[in-house]
Amino acid sequence: MFTILGLLIVIGAVIGGYLMEHGQLMVLMQPAELVIIGGTALGAALISNPIYVITKALSNILKCFTPDHYNKKVYLETLKMLFAVFSLGRKQGDQALEAEVENPAGGSTFSTYPAFVKDKASLNYVCDTLRMSLMGGSAHDLDELMEVDAESQQEESAQPVSALQSVADALPGFGIVAAVLGVVITMGALGGPPEEIGHKVAAALVGTFLGILLCYGVVGPFATRLGMLNHGHHEYLMCLRSAVIAYVKGTSPLMAVEHGRRSIPLRIRPGFSDLESACKGGGAPAEAAAAAGAGK
Repeated sequence: MFTILGLLIVIGAVIGGYLMEHGQLMVLMQPAELVIIGGTALGAALISNPIYVITKALSNILKCFTPDHYNKKVYLETLKMLFAVFSLGRKQGDQALEAEVENPAGGSTFSTYPAFVKDKASLNYVCDTLRMSLMGGSAHDLDELMEVDAESQQEESAQPVSALQSVADALPGFGIVAAVLGVVITMGALGGPPEEIGHKVAAALVGTFLGILLCYGVVGPFATRLGMLNHGHHEYLMCLRSAVIAYVKGTSPLMAVEHGRRSIPLRIRPGFSDLESACKGGGAPAEAAAAAGAGK
C-alpha cells in the first residue's frame, strides 16, 4: 500500500508542480525518449547480469506492493512450530524427530504449518540442521553451518538488488543520451520556424528529466525496498538459527524458542506471555503424540 502511495506522491508532486507553473502536460509525452531510455537500460541490464538475476529482480518488484511478510504473527507461528518440533524430539526421541525432518510435508508437526513448508529455503535451513544434529554434529559446527547458509542466501538475494540499483544509477546517463540525440535532431532543424525548434529542444530536455525522475523517484527506491525485504528474511533466518542451535545444545524446547524470540527485532517481537500461551497450545499435539507413542 505504501509503495503505491509513494509512487502516487512522486508522480503527483512532479506533475502537480509542473501544472501549477502552467506547463503543457503533452510536452512531457515523448514516447521516443522512453524507448531510448528504457531500451538502453534493458540492454545494459542483460549485458551485465545473468538471466536468472533479471527474472528474479522483476518478480521481486511485485513483492514491493505486498505487506511485509515477516510480521509479529508470522514470527509467533514460527516459534510455536519450532516448540512443537523440539517437544516432539524431547518426548519421543531422535527417531521421531528424524522421521519428521525427513518428510516435513507428510509429518505430524510441520504439515500443520503449510506456510512454512512452502518456504523451502527456511524449511531446509531448519531440517538440514536438525538432520546433521541427529547424525552427531556438534552445536558449534552446526552454528557455523547455519551462518554460512544464511550468508549464502543473503548474497544470492542481494544480486537482484544490485542489478536494479545499477540500472537506477545508469538512468540519468541514458537520459542524457536521449537528450543529446534530441539536440542533434534540433541542430538539423536550425533555420526552421522557432516553434519547431522550441518543440524539439523541449523534447530533448524531457529525456534528461525522465532519466533523473526514473532513477531517484522509481527504480532507486524499488531497489532500496527490495534490500529491506531481503534484510527482513535474513532476520528471520537468524531467529531460526538461534532457536535451533539452542535446542541442539540441550536446552528445553521453551528455552530454545525463547532464544529465537530474543533475536527478533523489537518492533515485531512477540511478548513472552504471547509466546508462552502459543507454545502451550502449539506443543499440545506433539506432547499428545509423544504420550501415545510412549503408551505403545
